[in-house]
Amino acid sequence: MPSTRISTGSWIKGREIDLINVVQDCLLEGLGIPDWDRDILLHTFDEQHRILPGHCTDRSTRIEIILYVGRNIEIKRKFYKITVDKLEAFGIPRLDTKIILLEMPRDNWGIRGGFAGSDIDPGPLRSEPKEKRPAKRIVKRAG
Repeated sequence: MPSTRISTGSWIKGREIDLINVVQDCLLEGLGIPDWDRDILLHTFDEQHRILPGHCTDRSTRIEIILYVGRNIEIKRKFYKITVDKLEAFGIPRLDTKIILLEMPRDNWGIRGGFAGSDIDPGPLRSEPKEKRPAKRIVKRAG
């Protein structure tokens, strides 16, 4: 259930949804999230609104992902590699990609109508067809 923010330059004008889709593919392949799990924002900045490291071009792109705690370093490394590879194929130089994972405990998420993430069954909610899905997968709160 990651929430993702992409920040890049105005060079992306006209290709915004393509970049969002590339990042979604990285999340699917690298972190193993279900396809229905989509929460990505794209922010663009012109050169007057950001300062970049000396080695970066105007295509410098930062991807910040807030996600549940718990993925091991092997999964993270796989995700970093997949993301840099896919963004390079998209036209963003390898050294222009910065990925920041911000891991949060599940009880720090208020989701699905005001429930703590720790109160929600993390199972495959929408990977099943709607007709076959149980009506609710909410774990009852104590008390």
